[in-house]
Order: sequence, then structure tokens, then C-alpha cells
Amino acid sequence: MSSYLISNARPEGGEPADLLLTDGVIAAVGPVGTLDVPEGTDVIDAAGAVALPGLVDMHTHLREPGHEDAETVETGTRAAARGGFTAVFAMANSHPVADTAGVVEQVWQLGRDAGWADVHPVGAVTVGLEGTQLSEIRAMAESRAGVRMFSDDGKCVHDPVLMRRALEYVKSFGGIIAQHAQEPRLTEGAQMNEGAVSADLGLTGWPAVAEEAIIARDVLLTQHVDSRLHICHLSTKGSVDIVRWAKERGVAVTAEVTPHHLLLTDELVRTFDPVYKVNPPLRTDDDVQALRRAVAEGTIDVIGTDHAPHTAEDKECEWSCAAHGMTGLETALAVVQSTLVDTGLIGWERVAQIMSRTPARILGLTDQGQELAPGATANIVLWEPSGQTPVDPTIHASKGRNSPYRGMTLPGGVRATFYRGHPVVRDGEPTTPLTR
Repeated sequence: MSSYLISNARPEGGEPADLLLTDGVIAAVGPVGTLDVPEGTDVIDAAGAVALPGLVDMHTHLREPGHEDAETVETGTRAAARGGFTAVFAMANSHPVADTAGVVEQVWQLGRDAGWADVHPVGAVTVGLEGTQLSEIRAMAESRAGVRMFSDDGKCVHDPVLMRRALEYVKSFGGIIAQHAQEPRLTEGAQMNEGAVSADLGLTGWPAVAEEAIIARDVLLTQHVDSRLHICHLSTKGSVDIVRWAKERGVAVTAEVTPHHLLLTDELVRTFDPVYKVNPPLRTDDDVQALRRAVAEGTIDVIGTDHAPHTAEDKECEWSCAAHGMTGLETALAVVQSTLVDTGLIGWERVAQIMSRTPARILGLTDQGQELAPGATANIVLWEPSGQTPVDPTIHASKGRNSPYRGMTLPGGVRATFYRGHPVVRDGEPTTPLTR
């Protein structure tokens, strides 16, 4: 039996308290100095730290199998732990694609073996992400991985008939379709957001309407078949308006935003640094401000990192040849603090909601996103909100070095991450994984 006392933390930013963790669960919570602590308990001084339920990322690219040069399940989940995440959902665009029970079970087992965080594979909607034939959705749902979310992320399920069938299919077992909203014909050859900057630079633009048209279509399809839809990495003001409209009419739609779309704008593309090349692209400041307000008001439900590590060969090249994507697991909470908490838009309780409880609820996780109360699984992150941390991707746990925040200084830092009662991160650094 292992026992830890987290002393003098502020649960979700509230009054200081002590949390006693015993054998993987929260055994007791009480005012500082009042708990009956067993002899031999390891005491962690958390003065000044905010205690949050372990973070849950609905949108992570772990690259394994097939692209282990960019990331593995082990390195990706170690990065997740370092960022305060105790559960991640691994997108299907591996090689081979996660479109069969065999592949999703392999990813799930790799996560258990790694021991840094729960790994929940996301199944592909279509075979090979090709958008022509539904994948083995039922087999993946009934596998040991118990897949509940399906997405062709990286590609859009652009065929409306196929999208309707997918929505109908997952309805039978309470699944959800997560859509990468990108109308392919409107974005052929696109290199960045369509607007004043793309015109100045002479780069082919990715118009906002290419995202908004797919979201509008899919919320109507979802309403028609009475299923569930999740919008990946929403990025425009118009998309916010459509999601708000759908929610007002009772459509079962949820939406995520990435940290980078809350902070960065297309003005950065003027540098032609490929680290800023991402899909969907960085948008305008008007879009950024609309996304922040949408999180505060609840139109956007969750933060999804869209952690997308790449090799140097794929990213450190000329803009037109560079891969899309940015790393994000180890900086997500700092960006959320910078853009939403320090600006006064939300408090720490809302952070716990959008980064832990809501994603856990959407995806049916019963042992993640719980209240920090006796009996809950001890998935906890201790976040130090004071101070500033320079971003240096060379010391990140992820294999990916393509962080758009390199050289920036962001607020706060993870002091510790407890995964099922085991401290996988302590004093800001990974320790040892959980063994089962």
C-alpha cells in the first residue's frame, strides 16, 4: 500500500487543503493539518499549487505504430504526464491506420505497458482514412480497447452519405463521431488562412467557410439521425456561431479548441517558419478572441491539444513542403492559463471542467475527471501558477521539437502529476511509470 499526503494545495483554486492518497484513491480531504495520516506517508508540500483532476486530452497524435521516428506511445504519454494529463485519446492516423480491432488493441496495450497515462485509441471512421468505406467500427467498439470515439482526423469525412451512416452506426452503442471539418475542394493546395496575410505573402488560402460549411452540414445530419457529433480543433468565429446555433436547438454537438488557436495568429506566417504550419491554420486575431469568449461562455466544451509531433526532416524545410502540426501536451495548461485565466475570462474550476471533467464525461470515462473528493481515483495534477517558464522544446519529453512556443515565456508549470495514485511526475520531471 502506498500513501501520499498532498499538503496545502488549493483544489481547483479554492481554499488550501490536504489530500491523502492511499493505494490509488483519494482517501480523505480536509483543512490543512487536520487529517489522520498513516505512519510512513510520503508528504508533498504543495503550498501555492492548484490541485486539478488529471487532465484528459481528446485529441493526441502518438504516431505509433508506423511513425516511431516522430513519437511513440511511451514518449508521447511521458510528455502527457509532464503536461498534467492522465488520459489521452490517440488519433487513428498511424501506419497501419487504426481501422481494425487489432490495431486499436495494440495501441491500447502499448499505453498500459508504458504506464504514464491511460491511452484510449480513436478508431478510424473509414478504411485507411480514405473516405470511401466504413471501417470495422463495431469490432473496435467490442475490442479490449473499447473504442467509443471515431475520427478520420487529418482528413474530413466529406461524403455526406458516409457521414450519415457513421453517425447512425455509432448511435447503437453510444459512440461519437469526431469530425475534422475541412471541405477538400475549397482547400486544395491551401498553405495558410485565407485573408490579408495570405494575399500579402502570395500563399494559397484556406478559407474559414471550408470549416464552417462542414460543421453546418454535420450538425444538421446529427440532428436528423439523433446521434452525437464532436468538432475537432474548431478555429473560426463563424464556426463558433454555428455550434452555438446547434446547441440552442438541442443538437448533441460538442466542440474543442486547441491551445495554439487560443494564442497564435496568422501574422506569424510572415516569418515563413514552418513551425507555424498547422491544419486548420492559424487564423486572425478576431477569430482568436471569439474562440476565447466561446470557451468562457461554454459554446466550446473542451481543450484538445492536437499534439502533432514531427521529425526534423518533415518540419525543418521550406514552408510548402513542411508537414502540418505542432506539439502541445507539455505546454497546454500554460497556454490556457495565459489566454483564459490570467485574462480573467475563466477561473480554475472552469479549467478543471474543460480540460478534465467534460472530456471524461463526453467519452464515458468513470475514473477520470472526477471531483477531488474521498473515493475518487487519485488522478491529480499539481499546477504552480506563479512564475514564468521559458519554452525549450529540446528538453521536452516528446520526441517532437516542433513547438510553436519555443523561445516564448509562459506562466506556471506542473509540480507533480499523480496517475492512479502514483507520482509519475515530481518536481516538474518524470519519475517512474505506474506498473500493473
